[in-house]
Amino acid sequence: MKRLILHGTLVNENNIFDGSVIVEDSKITKIVEGNTVPNASFDEVIDASGCFVLPGLIDDHVHFREPGLTAKADIDSESRAAAAGGVTTYFDMPNTVPQTTSIEALEEKFALAAQKSHVNYSFFFGATNDNVALFSQLDPHRIPGIKLFMGSSTGNMLVDRREALDKIFATAQMPVMVHCEDTDIINRNMAEAKRLYGDDPKVIHHPEIRSAEACYQSTKLAVELAQKHHARLHIAHLTTARELELIPTTNTQHPSPITCEVTPSHLYFCDRDYAALGTRIKCNPAIKSQADRDALRQAVADGRVAVIGTDHAPHLLEQKEGGCAKAASGMPMLQFSLVTMLELVDQGVLTLERLVELMCHRPADLFEVRNRGYLREGYQADIVLVRPHTGWTVTKDVIQSKCGWSPMENHTFLWRVERTICNGHTVYQDGVVDTSYIGQPVQFR
Repeated sequence: MKRLILHGTLVNENNIFDGSVIVEDSKITKIVEGNTVPNASFDEVIDASGCFVLPGLIDDHVHFREPGLTAKADIDSESRAAAAGGVTTYFDMPNTVPQTTSIEALEEKFALAAQKSHVNYSFFFGATNDNVALFSQLDPHRIPGIKLFMGSSTGNMLVDRREALDKIFATAQMPVMVHCEDTDIINRNMAEAKRLYGDDPKVIHHPEIRSAEACYQSTKLAVELAQKHHARLHIAHLTTARELELIPTTNTQHPSPITCEVTPSHLYFCDRDYAALGTRIKCNPAIKSQADRDALRQAVADGRVAVIGTDHAPHLLEQKEGGCAKAASGMPMLQFSLVTMLELVDQGVLTLERLVELMCHRPADLFEVRNRGYLREGYQADIVLVRPHTGWTVTKDVIQSKCGWSPMENHTFLWRVERTICNGHTVYQDGVVDTSYIGQPVQFR
């Protein structure tokens, strides 16, 4: 099949220009600048007039809950959400049941995705206190890296022995992505909150319990370990202004071995939003102060933040009932991450070029993804068309995630994902996901 995406405004490699994209089968074969119509015959012509044409997004941080937790999400439903949100590639986290901490569990996930994932996929391998010996069996061409929980989180995958942490950072020959929160500090904060407010403190106290200090101390240790062992460290969902002091400015010309990810949730919400949204925005690490949010926004603009990933983490609504002690932490944001960030573009938080760098180019660069993340000749045709000035409201009927809710419900966006193309195939258009399509496993390095 030969396709032409015609008359779009392309956003790619820090440039915005009018042009067309020629796709043959699964790959981009030509980028045409200007409004000239290529003189050739095509099996399909896609009129992108009025749309911005971006590389398909790469989300480096999702929890699709399969296997073992499929009442609230699975690979089929969440990859539909990805397609509807312009995300053509995702890296799934290891805290499933069983945990992805053995070679067998990793292979099971790949087998499931090969049957059920409607966009491209790969999986992090989970580190534990005693599985470092398995690292040498991992294929660095198939997976993005090692996921390490240095703070208590879902899935009971906490690694808290200093000897184990040293071995992990010394042994890993690929990026180590770390959830940084200090468990001892959190436990002390929770005990004090329960003393003051009862057995299940209201969610407004969540950022006091999962505090800025808990994040900072854990991130500081991770940076020290990475520097000691010359490891490649990627800090997941960084949330505080103080942690940013530990992160060097990074860009493609001067890459740093220490990078960080920030989520749309932590860029969009702050602690003032707990009053209206309650536990729907309860996540780990917690959404914190407006000052922290503003510092993250500045770091997105100035280069200290390398990647925007969602930490997409669906739960059933009944699991979100309660307060700090009882309500599950995590929210589904995958389907609405791009339009949320485009809203921040409209607000002047970042430019459209920077958004594409953070959500497409830099994830591909940092994890050494082969032939994705850019609009380039010879690359896979992972492409998303977004239309501005098209108001629409998030209602339950548009939500693809199996959990059936979103913190963005009833919110009106002014940008719309019009079409998502994965490996040259239109996997999403006009509100419909082509569930017959299966994506490809990602190749690295």
